[in-house]
Amino acid sequence: MAATKGNFFKPTKASAEKKAADTNAVARGIVEQEASARDKKTERLRALRLAKEAANPTPPPQKRKKK
Repeated sequence: MAATKGNFFKPTKASAEKKAADTNAVARGIVEQEASARDKKTERLRALRLAKEAANPTPPPQKRKKK
């Protein structure tokens, strides 16, 4: 058998398990990234809401007079 380019650099197919593992890793990374962004946004909005409530406290509701 002669040493040719085809013998040494034969492209091999990736197994289905390898492809599934790669896809799973990428999907988990995207989900984690979105969850992190969502948590940061929630914390930021919560801080803004609490600051607004502290600056402008809502008065307690007044009781209605019975007739």
